[in-house]
Amino acid sequence: MVTNALIERYNLLNARYRDYAVLLSAEAMLQWDMETKMPPGGSALRGEQLALLSRMDHKMAIDPELGRLLDAVLSHADYPSLSELQRRNVYLIKRAYSENVALPEDLVAEISKHSVTCFGVWRKAKHAKDFSMFKPDLGRMFDLKRRAALLLMEPKGVKTPYDAALDSFDPKIPQDTISNTFDKLKTMLTPIISKWSAESSKVNLASMGVSVPTASQSRISNSLAKFIGYEIDSDKAMGRIDETEHPFTIGFYDDVRITTHYMENNFVSSLFSILHEGGHAMYEQSLPHEWMFQPVGAACSFCLHESQSRFVENVIGRSPEFWSYYLPVLKSLAPELAALDYRGAVQCVNVVRPSKIRVEADEATYAMHIVIRFEIERDLFADKLRVDELPQVWNEKYSKYLGVDIKDDAEGVLQDVHWSQGYFGYFPSYAIGNIICGQLQAKLEKEMPEWRSQVRNGSFLEVRGWLNRNVHSHGNLHDPLDLLRIITGEGIEPRHFASYLNSKYEQVYSL
Repeated sequence: MVTNALIERYNLLNARYRDYAVLLSAEAMLQWDMETKMPPGGSALRGEQLALLSRMDHKMAIDPELGRLLDAVLSHADYPSLSELQRRNVYLIKRAYSENVALPEDLVAEISKHSVTCFGVWRKAKHAKDFSMFKPDLGRMFDLKRRAALLLMEPKGVKTPYDAALDSFDPKIPQDTISNTFDKLKTMLTPIISKWSAESSKVNLASMGVSVPTASQSRISNSLAKFIGYEIDSDKAMGRIDETEHPFTIGFYDDVRITTHYMENNFVSSLFSILHEGGHAMYEQSLPHEWMFQPVGAACSFCLHESQSRFVENVIGRSPEFWSYYLPVLKSLAPELAALDYRGAVQCVNVVRPSKIRVEADEATYAMHIVIRFEIERDLFADKLRVDELPQVWNEKYSKYLGVDIKDDAEGVLQDVHWSQGYFGYFPSYAIGNIICGQLQAKLEKEMPEWRSQVRNGSFLEVRGWLNRNVHSHGNLHDPLDLLRIITGEGIEPRHFASYLNSKYEQVYSL
């Protein structure tokens, strides 16, 4: 039986976490503004603002009273009588508390402040195609994050600093597991890439290279948002679409914002970034509203998050069924595409061609981009690689793994924003998300094979409902690998993703 005294302490814990969650959501909106609307001259002030807020949320996270409350709840004789959800909340608060206590306030503030500077320098260096401009600030960012990782090894219970970095994004998925999984994935993808890149070489991409004005692309974005159920127009809208250098999603429950990047000679880039970021937004907005401001009310992990974005972008957005429905809509929004035919469109969005840019990569070669980043990060944290060696190693790996030659730093080591913001350990989540996406697709095929005809008729509602029941409704009630086993009955298993690719390419190239 759960006593009133225990419930009172538990409720006090949740109240403290609620304030912490609200503060973090406010910080997220400042991050959004920094990348969308903030004037160039505001960087220094924004750095001070974020540094102060990070000190405030760190103080809240390590408050000794929070530690005393945790001890009182965990040591209470009736603690085992709490519900699974209540015990998970306590566990997640305890985990965060232990990790935050391990980090000095000055280090937390310094990382937050430097991320603003580093982001601004990265953006300038990318435009100048010059890594040397970025190297000093990136070196400092890496040093700061490595210091944090070393301090987090003990509370996280991991073996290496890189494991600590990885655990911050996908708890309890260590680098050994990732290495073994990626080795299997590479073995499976190699023949797929070889076979279907040969078929893809016959596809004429000119029809997709038509210049489409930004205004038309904006209308396309709005129509895609409507298709996936991402509301941006009504007086009850909880989302919006803006332009940025690098597309991203940020927000919390009732205010989740996405961005895209319009390029007139590459409208497909924006089309798929909207679907990708819309998948992230779908996850955030579909979490159980009754769990809002509780630890269990967050998304499970970054790899589960990426599984949702890749599902919407690829399983839906690159499917023949989607293009059967959407091509007429697309032509009505962009008359410049009047000559585009169904077969050409489906094959163009499913070409398998090794490329230099991760966000433009096809489904089959995408994982190779992630493997490169994973190996670089792993070697950086193991002191086998220096920051000043990044461009050379990056270019060598792209030549070896993808057979492409990098011309400049902008299309090479500077192409991603992640390291400028200190997100070391994030990249593997993308490829793991792809693998999980394949496992979810296999499960969907068994349980709801009619999903294809529903999408062909212009409805995503049924698939979204299936994802909500199987993924979103669990929130953060389980660690990622545990949730994956609950949904699919197995751990990370790349064969489903490989099977999905082969099956789709067989269909696409027999049109």
